[in-house]
Amino acid sequence: MAKHGSMKTACALAATLACAACSFAPDYTVPATPVAATYKTTGPWSAAQPADQLRRDGWWKIYGDPQLDDLEQRLIAHNTDLAAALAHYSQALAFVRQTTAAEYPTLGAGFSPQRDRQSENRPLRVGGPNDYNTVTLDAEVDYEVDLWGRVRDSVKASRDEAQATKADLASVQLSLEVQLANAYVKLRGYDDQTLLLTQTVDAYAKALDLTQQLHGGGIVSGLDVSRAKTQLASAKSALSQNIAERALDEHAIAVLVGESASEFSLPQNTAAIPLPVIPAGVPSTLLQRRPDIAAAERRVAEANEKIGVAKAAFYPQIVLSVQGGFQSALYSGLISAPNTFWAIGPQIAQFIFDGGLRRAKLEAAKAATDEAGAQYRGVVLAAFQQVEDNLTLLNDLGTALGQQRDAADAAQDAVNLSLNRYKQGAVGYLDVVQAQTALLESQRSVIDIQTRQLGADVDLVRALGGGWSTDDLRSADAMPALASNTSTDKAH
Repeated sequence: MAKHGSMKTACALAATLACAACSFAPDYTVPATPVAATYKTTGPWSAAQPADQLRRDGWWKIYGDPQLDDLEQRLIAHNTDLAAALAHYSQALAFVRQTTAAEYPTLGAGFSPQRDRQSENRPLRVGGPNDYNTVTLDAEVDYEVDLWGRVRDSVKASRDEAQATKADLASVQLSLEVQLANAYVKLRGYDDQTLLLTQTVDAYAKALDLTQQLHGGGIVSGLDVSRAKTQLASAKSALSQNIAERALDEHAIAVLVGESASEFSLPQNTAAIPLPVIPAGVPSTLLQRRPDIAAAERRVAEANEKIGVAKAAFYPQIVLSVQGGFQSALYSGLISAPNTFWAIGPQIAQFIFDGGLRRAKLEAAKAATDEAGAQYRGVVLAAFQQVEDNLTLLNDLGTALGQQRDAADAAQDAVNLSLNRYKQGAVGYLDVVQAQTALLESQRSVIDIQTRQLGADVDLVRALGGGWSTDDLRSADAMPALASNTSTDKAH
């Protein structure tokens, strides 16, 4: 009989352990999205290369600009939006620890020394003193038997959210780095415009002086002098406007690096920034290289786990409870065998009627999974569009830049020709004004296209993930490198 009882006990234990591995969450698969074999736009910057060609220790270093490198490092150390995203990730890690705690028993203890008095007229009172002590020292252990996987699925969902938040942090960091790089590229464009407009103002001032000399000699009319003055004033106005735009861009950079705009300045720099080759790879690798795609995918997984949590609510919640301790009317000898008490047994709770609450929560969890899947597909399609957009811009702006340089060279020839003929009296000053205006517009367009092309190059880096990889999510608990940089900065 004893052997038969042991067999039944073993079978019951095996059944319990088997059920403990249950989960009502559906089998998870990543939502399908259309992925092309190659990118439609091709060019010298889109040759297929391994995904790790972009630097993982600072993608902006491919531009070889020490000032940009310094600004990016300051952004990582001081940017307020990045610090907020890091704090949000820390909250997600703390929530993982909260949900994981439900996998373990809880232990509580108490000590209750009490002086009591009971009424002499208490109903059904049978003897005993009116005044007495009650001293209780007890402990309790509770453990939820997770037969239906509610706790495990909750833990998995919290870990998926932590991974998504870590990817969000990487996405915020990349977005801010790209925003800073674009602002810096624009600033350098303004510097080039400032140099060009300063040289143009000098050239127009000399042309005005020539016109005034010719007018003084009675060779040309006062109309030519007025045209020269108008042209010079317009060039000065364009220079002042450009200086103002540069100042606004400089202020934006100050905020990005966490400094006061009133105390921040960058010197003018007209050195050319090289246009590096960006390895675009193949579309299928983009799903592992974009942190926003990884965040969206992890949230689909999280929503899927929450379906299991919602289904588990239809089944009883079982908590094993053990409590015991010592209780006496005397403090002395409290901890002794005669004063012991204990209780052990399960607590089983099950809803009989909830007005459709659990059914509604399950439907909401399924709808949330569908929503997360649709959002994931939207993020993926937008990512492919961003890559194609910037490949197209790089390709077409490269062609446009060559054409615009040809136009600027032709405009320079026209200016030289018109000035020589004006000095000879063969043409009026209107021809000179028109030629000079065309030259200035062509030269400013060259600078504008160069700036836009560099901006498209930076945006392509962002579209390709900036050297990020899903390998960075392997350990959700690992804090990113920027955390240590921020901590070090705070220490100082």
